[in-house]
Amino acid sequence: MVGRTQQGLFFRLFYPCVPRDGAERPLWIPRYEYCSGLADFSGHSRRWCAPLLSIAVGSCRVPLSWKAPFKPCSSGYPLIIFSHGLGAFRTVYSSICMQMASWGFVVAALEHRDSSAAMTYFCTAEAVQEQWIPHQQVPQGQKEFYFRNNQVHHRANECARALQLFRAVSSGKSIPNVLPQGFDLSVLKDSIDLAKAAVMGHSFGGVTAVLALVKESGFRCAVALDAWMFPLENVLYPEVPKPVLFINTEKFQTPESVAKMKRLSSRNSQTKIITILGSVHQSQTDFAFLTGKLIPRVFNARGTLDPYKCLDITSQAALAFLQRHLDVREEFAQWDHLLEGIGDSVIPEAPFCLSNL
Repeated sequence: MVGRTQQGLFFRLFYPCVPRDGAERPLWIPRYEYCSGLADFSGHSRRWCAPLLSIAVGSCRVPLSWKAPFKPCSSGYPLIIFSHGLGAFRTVYSSICMQMASWGFVVAALEHRDSSAAMTYFCTAEAVQEQWIPHQQVPQGQKEFYFRNNQVHHRANECARALQLFRAVSSGKSIPNVLPQGFDLSVLKDSIDLAKAAVMGHSFGGVTAVLALVKESGFRCAVALDAWMFPLENVLYPEVPKPVLFINTEKFQTPESVAKMKRLSSRNSQTKIITILGSVHQSQTDFAFLTGKLIPRVFNARGTLDPYKCLDITSQAALAFLQRHLDVREEFAQWDHLLEGIGDSVIPEAPFCLSNL
């Protein structure tokens, strides 16, 4: 956490590390308040749903080493800024963030403070007091587009500020982490190649990633997972200067949303649109990996495709795309066929086209 106001930044950092026996593993849901936020967002009573969520998943830990030393890299790792979806928060995409880090990326998973997260907070200077920011529904009487459009600009600005933060750290500037016993950002000084930066996100985060290309020239490309294109104003489509990879699920997109994606692909031949068959919107989140009956019922998290296969397709397509546009390791080209929608459980373009056959 950087800064002691709502205008600061909050993120979980995933990076290639030196393995350690017996290393601590971080909690997937770091605080009980996030269970309350998930209950509110899902439309269930916080009184019963939050305790049930806490019992069901509150002890789940992410299978990685907490605050482990960086694995040395002489050239620096490429960087991904990750933007979460509506009603999510910084840890809900640990599976894809871990996957990308395992292939040699540093991933900063933001927690947005535009009231689109299920719950978030910042720490004031007064005795590290926490100020919680709950999820906000569209205010009554206000058109959703204008409300969401303001949010997506806020979110894209946070993505841009995150890249600027890494620039400052890389230049040797001291940036304190205000969390007690938090990660020391100074270790990033020689660990990141800022010439190889991308932005990635899911749903609301997917369209956030597209807009971040407009706001920050340092992002060379974007990966948009099942992007919710609704909040982006039409005037901005000609302004998107870099390529985007749209990885859609089978059950979420609309013809209107895909038409907006195609508008971008028609302007840039490097922009790609693919769909993963047998997947639903939550297939690209960690919810798809949780067992038991409660989570799938509350969050509609299960498609017919095995979640591990969905994760493999998502990460491999993203890696092939990032290899092209960030000039990273050539071995990712083995998955170039996915970018054309060729492969098991993958098709080019959008799923609703199937109903027209």
